Amino acid sequence: MCNALKSAGEESVSVTSAERPLHKAGALPAILSGGLIAGALDITYASLDGLLSGRPIARTLQSVASGLLGRAAFQGGWPHAALGLGLHFCIAVGAATIYYAISRKLRVILDRPWVSGPLFGAIVYFTMNRVVVPLSAAPFHIKFRFMGLLVHMLLVGLPIALSVRHHARSRK
Repeated sequence: MCNALKSAGEESVSVTSAERPLHKAGALPAILSGGLIAGALDITYASLDGLLSGRPIARTLQSVASGLLGRAAFQGGWPHAALGLGLHFCIAVGAATIYYAISRKLRVILDRPWVSGPLFGAIVYFTMNRVVVPLSAAPFHIKFRFMGLLVHMLLVGLPIALSVRHHARSRK
């Protein structure tokens, strides 16, 4: 709870965290920690999965950049791989931002991160694979993989949900 003065020393108005602007309710730490943790876990999985399939890490990162650059991403070496890494974290932080914004309206997801996080991760997985990638310049389509879905549920959605919950509770 925060008290904001309407005018100098007169009447005070109680403002709940759900009514406060996002930056005043701990949005930045919640979004950045959730997005960066989820992004790191997801790209680590993707890189290891690629390596086990014989694909260099740079190629995995270039595939992310190909969403913006198309086939040219695979000709740009490490600079395009670095772009892919940056884009990957922008997407992860974007997902955390969306989850945080939803949590401001649907408080129940703060109370049940072990359910809402994996559900959100599944939504991210299907949105990325069925909407974002097909509409991007990427020269490939992603086939459904149960392991990919599971990774997004447990390594993307869950860390975002737990981070948002943690930061929401630390502000009370």
